[in-house]
Amino acid sequence: MPRSSSADPRRSGADPKYPVPALDKGLDILELLAERPDGLTQAEVARSLGRSVGEIFRMLNALLRRGYLALDPHSDRYLLTLRLFELAHRHAPMNRLIWNALPVMKDLSAEIRQSCHLAVLEQRRAVVVTQVDSPDEVCFAVRVGRDMDPLDTASGRVLLAFSSDGKRDELLEELPARPRAAASSRLEQIRRRGYEQMPSTRIRGVHDVSVPVVGFGGGVVAALTVPCIESIGEDRDTMLEEVVAAVRRAGVALSRSIGGAVVQEESPS
Repeated sequence: MPRSSSADPRRSGADPKYPVPALDKGLDILELLAERPDGLTQAEVARSLGRSVGEIFRMLNALLRRGYLALDPHSDRYLLTLRLFELAHRHAPMNRLIWNALPVMKDLSAEIRQSCHLAVLEQRRAVVVTQVDSPDEVCFAVRVGRDMDPLDTASGRVLLAFSSDGKRDELLEELPARPRAAASSRLEQIRRRGYEQMPSTRIRGVHDVSVPVVGFGGGVVAALTVPCIESIGEDRDTMLEEVVAAVRRAGVALSRSIGGAVVQEESPS
């Protein structure tokens, strides 16, 4: 069913005092494609927005020329590029998130003697946007800019578990039935207990602990993650228990610092 841009007050508004139709049209296209990682054809964009192909033809080409969209030559589908993501890193929201996160992350790293990083969900990938090294001489850290399969990482699973049902289901739909059911069950478990704890799927001996960072509207905006390494002579279970408690406290502190709600904590399971 075509959606009207005026139906969402965040778009053109119910009764804008100074309407700018062309700008509204461009923003509607960007917001639509942000919800469709696989992209849409020109006709599909027009139909989804309740407009004619002629109305959006020039706007699509302008966004393509400015680097906000890419055109898949095989499917003729328009997709968002990382241009908006790049701008977000230079603009207030992402800067504010990182600015608020770094003191919390430094305190966390100093407390547990482990590295930590912050990841966001971008184009169906979990992307690391900042990280803090452990104060110890030897540490394991994930580089800024690394992108990961969300279902294979603690960060990605947390981001998916606390995302909207639509976004989560859209990604899970790509999986065969049995793995999809298992992934859905795991994400529900993460959502109930408020965090993920799992051995790394890439590095032997690393155990990841991740919690959601929640924004003002109650939605997840990032995942705070610690890739734990175990020291010789250290009790693994005790170490992980202490790390989980510390990371959860840090997640609550960071969420509150950006005006977000706090995820209800349940007993670990």
